[in-house]
Amino acid sequence: MHPINIGMLLTRNVQSRPEHLGIVFEDERLTFREFNQNVDRIANALRGLGIGKGEKIAIVLPNCLELLELYWGIAKLGAVAVPLSPLLMRAGLKSLITDSDAKLVVTNGQFIDVFDAIKPELPNVASEGYILTEQPSRKGYRDYHALKAAASDAEPEAVAVDENDPYNIIYSSGTTGLPKGIVLSHYVRAFYATLFASSFRMTPESVVIHAGSIVFNGAFVTLMPAMLVGASYILLAKFVAEEFIETVHRERATHVIMVPSQLIAILNAPNFSVKALESLEMICSVGAPLHMEVKEKLSQLLPDRFYELYGLTEGFLTILDKTHFARKPQSVGIPPPFFQIRIMDDSGEDAPVGEIGEIVGRGPTLMTEYYKRPKLTAETFKEGWLYSGDLGYVDADGFLYLVDRKKDMIISGGVNVYPKDIEEVVAQHPAVEEVAVFGIPDKKWGETPVAAVSLRQPKTVSPDELVQWVNERVGAKFQRIRQVFILDEFPRSISGKILKRVLREQYVTNTQ
Repeated sequence: MHPINIGMLLTRNVQSRPEHLGIVFEDERLTFREFNQNVDRIANALRGLGIGKGEKIAIVLPNCLELLELYWGIAKLGAVAVPLSPLLMRAGLKSLITDSDAKLVVTNGQFIDVFDAIKPELPNVASEGYILTEQPSRKGYRDYHALKAAASDAEPEAVAVDENDPYNIIYSSGTTGLPKGIVLSHYVRAFYATLFASSFRMTPESVVIHAGSIVFNGAFVTLMPAMLVGASYILLAKFVAEEFIETVHRERATHVIMVPSQLIAILNAPNFSVKALESLEMICSVGAPLHMEVKEKLSQLLPDRFYELYGLTEGFLTILDKTHFARKPQSVGIPPPFFQIRIMDDSGEDAPVGEIGEIVGRGPTLMTEYYKRPKLTAETFKEGWLYSGDLGYVDADGFLYLVDRKKDMIISGGVNVYPKDIEEVVAQHPAVEEVAVFGIPDKKWGETPVAAVSLRQPKTVSPDELVQWVNERVGAKFQRIRQVFILDEFPRSISGKILKRVLREQYVTNTQ
């Protein structure tokens, strides 16, 4: 047994640098000592409610200090954090809280009506198992802050946690169907801490800023290494491009991981300036492919800072380092040390260099399982290899190039059409801010591509003009798009990914 508990990281920072600025959220600026006192109090309070090793706690909160306290407090108890998206509706919350076997639910005032309605349908959660972070609390809910205030701030008694014990269950965003509970161990999170600290050149003097939702797995890519090295971690309540730029400038932030829509918004923000963002040493794109035009603009304005991470919550990843970008700008990098990659063709054989196939990988951050779904786990893992469902190829140097999600591929007249290739063309139009290409049913061809776009300024181009512009520039006839839909905003997952499944459903509904 190897006693690896993620909670050890915070305890160590209290020993080694207690007065260093640890956490910043809105007006709160907490040293590691102050933050740890809060964490120990909530851990002791939860233990007082009977929460023990391995028991699940569902958390339905937006970005807030309480959510960060719970992540580290739950770790110290050896319990299991189940962060759920605050975008979930009533049926989704009921389904995932039931699926996760959560005994406790921590939430805030905006969900009271929802929980009042579904409490009778959540038999695993005791009637006293609801905790509210709002003050004052309400009838039927325990008061988070009162529980914390009444608890001891002594370090909780150590729990014997094996490295393979679960630390959290992250539900997939459901981009391809029902969300699946991805079980990630203390060992996996410890490897996140060491791997990403070294990959992103993070040090105790670093200032990490995070503007995305921290219920999304991508948040752990910088949260874990920040705690490992004892860096300052700034959490924003939500992403607003102008405020993000101001905060980076004021706090001299050094490291950030963002989804493409956030990077696009920053480049287009009225207060964007190279000077305001010059402190950043690492700007990493994650969650969805970033179009070449945006990569090039970012690298031109803020050189030698761009990284790209291709990864699945299930645990396989590649990293494009800032030193690789000039040489391999279209690549998503190579697997880190101790990881391996294969490209598999349809017959299950290794595809030759340069040929497209399914991305298959293995390494030390692989999930334990899909919670309570052994059949699906067995379909995804074969002989220790994770089958990603993504399509790509590797070059002679072993660098990975993403082509598309297998499920997003369009088959038109028997030809494989990759939406990403068409998106790269659409993104070059000066009026287009964001684009998603997907396939729709077609009587003649089986499927045909269409594009949904958002514009930088309203009504600067018509759908027909865009169709003509794109179709003059795509590389092949089968890549021509039939239609363009102009949207005010895209349907997105909590992590900011565009949900093509929803776009397809909306198209079919609107055309019936």
